[in-house]
Amino acid sequence: MSEANSGPGRVTREQRGHLFLIGLDRAGKRNAFDSAMLNDLALALGEYERNADMRCAVVFAHGEHFTAGLDLMELTPKLASGGFKYPDGGIDPWGVSKPRRTKPIVLVVQGTCYTAGIELMLNADIAIAASNTRFAHLEVLRGIPPSGGSTVRFTQAAGWTNAMRYMLTGEEFDADDALGMRLLTEVVEPGQELPRAIEYAERIAKAAPLAIKATLQSAFQARDEGDDAALSNLNELLFTLIKSEDVREGVMAMMQKREPQFKGR
Repeated sequence: MSEANSGPGRVTREQRGHLFLIGLDRAGKRNAFDSAMLNDLALALGEYERNADMRCAVVFAHGEHFTAGLDLMELTPKLASGGFKYPDGGIDPWGVSKPRRTKPIVLVVQGTCYTAGIELMLNADIAIAASNTRFAHLEVLRGIPPSGGSTVRFTQAAGWTNAMRYMLTGEEFDADDALGMRLLTEVVEPGQELPRAIEYAERIAKAAPLAIKATLQSAFQARDEGDDAALSNLNELLFTLIKSEDVREGVMAMMQKREPQFKGR
């Protein structure tokens, strides 16, 4: 297990075996995203993407709150002067701009999870919330629209009228509401959210890495290009993997009644 460390944008990194724990670390500001924190989170995700030994990332937040959203006092002048661009080598944490991630993310929320925090959650593959989490899309009360994917993903997950109720009013909702709208995988007691997320991540990390990436690739293609595009590519994905070492290992492990040891080859 590596030691946790923090970059200049206050995002911690810790490798635990095949897991990569990425922690928002601006607790004094309720983990509100300023430009330094946005850059550092993108760079951390880029590190994860390029490291073949890291098979699943867990994104969480230090302190009582996941995030209060964007630090508009700091970001508005920069956005007004020409927009925001992620650094070279980074991955857009919201999956709006390319290049996009190809590896799985489990996300953990607690306390306040506003605006950009909801959109991070919607771009994750598994999302765990503490039962005390409060959510709100406050953008329209600040003069801007949601810009991290919720206009697409919130409506897809929850249905048009459920999503618009919250995106057009800024009304708060709780963890049970979020679970009922299919924004979350699971709600747990406060303090159990990170251990539960790590359980999911460890199970993902035991699976075949190439098969995990192919599964995500197909699902992303369906979301971005439509069902027909994804379905037409399924056989190619299967044929690409069928001769891999991992497939042979999976079959042998099944025959020998043991856990497989996948290498990602």
